[in-house]
Amino acid sequence: MKKRVNNLNPPKVIVLGFAIIILIGAFLLTLPIATENGEGLSVVNALFTATSATCVTGLVVVDTGDTFSLFGELIILVLIQIGGLGFMTFATFLFLMLRKKISLKERLLLKEAFNNNSLAGMVKLVQRILLFTISIEIVGGILLAIRFSHDMPMRKAIYFGFFHSISNFNNAGFDLMGKFNGLTTYVDDPFVVFTICALITIGGLGFIVINELYDYRTTRRLSLHSKIVLVMTVFLTVGATIFIFIFEFNNSKTLGPLSETGKILGSFYQAVAPRTAGSNTLSIGDLTHSTLFLIIFLMFVGAGSGSTAGGIKITTFALLIATVWSQLRGKEDVVLFRHRIVAETILKAMTVAFCGLSIVVAVTMLLSITERGHDFIVYLFEATSAFGTVGLSMGLTPELSSLGRIIIILAMFAGRLGPLTIAYSIAKRRKSANFHHPNGDLMIG
Repeated sequence: MKKRVNNLNPPKVIVLGFAIIILIGAFLLTLPIATENGEGLSVVNALFTATSATCVTGLVVVDTGDTFSLFGELIILVLIQIGGLGFMTFATFLFLMLRKKISLKERLLLKEAFNNNSLAGMVKLVQRILLFTISIEIVGGILLAIRFSHDMPMRKAIYFGFFHSISNFNNAGFDLMGKFNGLTTYVDDPFVVFTICALITIGGLGFIVINELYDYRTTRRLSLHSKIVLVMTVFLTVGATIFIFIFEFNNSKTLGPLSETGKILGSFYQAVAPRTAGSNTLSIGDLTHSTLFLIIFLMFVGAGSGSTAGGIKITTFALLIATVWSQLRGKEDVVLFRHRIVAETILKAMTVAFCGLSIVVAVTMLLSITERGHDFIVYLFEATSAFGTVGLSMGLTPELSSLGRIIIILAMFAGRLGPLTIAYSIAKRRKSANFHHPNGDLMIG
């Protein structure tokens, strides 16, 4: 048995690890102590909530603040933290605490978990990740607690502050505000908007990028990966803010009643959150179709590789754009920041994008069959939110049938781990072919 476990490849270990954590979390949420009414959640609802928390999504079938007891909320918080950082990070931390040597297999697991290209410095990276995470979440928790203390008792403000800090840094989107309203009451509050947007953005950059930014003062260099993540993050955030501001400017149910400053803050927050935090300051169901389609696009793209976010990742999106641009210009090489991208990386990006699109299409189609009576965009929005592990919803999630909830559970699981990780965990090891087929010519376009 031990030999069989040791023979598992890294992707398979990661998939099984996440599945076990979800099952443990679901069991704990079915306990009477987990809910305010003392009855516990049903099995399906518990599994949905545990998956949403571990996959740092934020889609909820029951209101978090009104349904769960302190014990239940803490279970969700722990699942969010483990899911955001990855269970291998926690396992490595425990090994270090026990002064156990980190083996080559465990380093390979860490490399796979963070989608890193090298084994060098993985243990040191884990130590820094834990330090960065604790520091950022504490600062965010304190800032939010100070602001929330003006609206609620201090003890509650501290708890709310740290809960929302951890949730948003891990791009989870769970909130305690009640009745599925999210943070709409703080839509024009610059303190809350900028604090939470900073937490979301930093968590979405990825730990590799955060580590390189920390070392930049001494190294004065950033990798190609970090440059692309930073540039694309700014580009997508600024562009989305402008478009949402234009699309919602006269919408009486969203930005319309707000001041000019409030309109900018509301647009900015809703541009940041879909990649891929899931909290909201504008009522999602009241947004125009133009804005909803833009948010669907942002949810599908996601944030940085190796981060707490989902989606196909902005590096994949940037590479696809660069590939198309090179083809349109008649260039043979795909170049980003004066670096030629190898064909294998381009093929991997295309595979990730195609698999992601296939999942969204399949889930949308299935939801349109199992959940009747909604517009098509509602199904597409829900499917993309689940795959992108975003957590935004147009109101369909609480109304999902049992079969619909299982479909979304599978979509969240696939979105958090990534289509390639799941595929590699199922497929046999790739072997070099002993022969090659003759080249074929195919008409394209």
